[in-house]
Amino acid sequence: MTEAPTACILIIGDEILSGRTQDTNIKYMAGRLAALGIKLKEARVVPDVPEAIIAAVNFCRVLYTYVFTTGGIGPTHDDITTACIARAFGRKVLRHPDAVKKMDVFYKGDLNEARLKMAEVPDGADVALIENHVTSAPGYRIENVFVMAGIPSIAQAMFEAAVPLLRQGDPVFSGSVDGEAREGDIAADLTALQEKYPKVSLGSYPSVRNNRLCTSIVARSTDKALIVQALEDVAAMMLRHGVEPKTTKP
Repeated sequence: MTEAPTACILIIGDEILSGRTQDTNIKYMAGRLAALGIKLKEARVVPDVPEAIIAAVNFCRVLYTYVFTTGGIGPTHDDITTACIARAFGRKVLRHPDAVKKMDVFYKGDLNEARLKMAEVPDGADVALIENHVTSAPGYRIENVFVMAGIPSIAQAMFEAAVPLLRQGDPVFSGSVDGEAREGDIAADLTALQEKYPKVSLGSYPSVRNNRLCTSIVARSTDKALIVQALEDVAAMMLRHGVEPKTTKP
């Protein structure tokens, strides 16, 4: 059986670290990667510091099958991602002629130097543009690194355009059992169930609802049948603890 491809997401931008902007790209891409059978192994937020971006890209592109970056490819002075990606790969930056043509049509000939910055990519025949049907300013792929915009609607459009370029694995499904149970009360039983189902990942997520402690047990696997069996056992375990379970099947 071929090992599933892996991925890392690098969110680039001081606006995320300052709390000014809330990231939603991780949530979207994590769900899509799971559906594509690509294991998201890491997600990190990187500041607008060239050395930090270069170090993160060079570390992650060796460790994972794919790296997806979002943010920092706009028209302003603090959009430094492309320059940093080029340095990470030892490349120069050039203005891609195909990107310029598409943007010229979109902007109806009103392309100033700031907008033309969004047509810049690292040099090399292996660099491929990623379509952007929202604003026409593209992302791009260089080896196993996919460079995309930070605005969620554009990042999502670019991600979907890049999907045909990805090697996919078996999709990961999930289901859950929720109940007004305290984690400490069911921890031992949950450990036993995890040992019983080694091919199913059982995660425990506590919360407070209506001033009552609740726990959601989420089962993830590429095997739907195994998830259903595991969830049945989790529900039965909660009943033994006097908790009414609510099951959501994959």
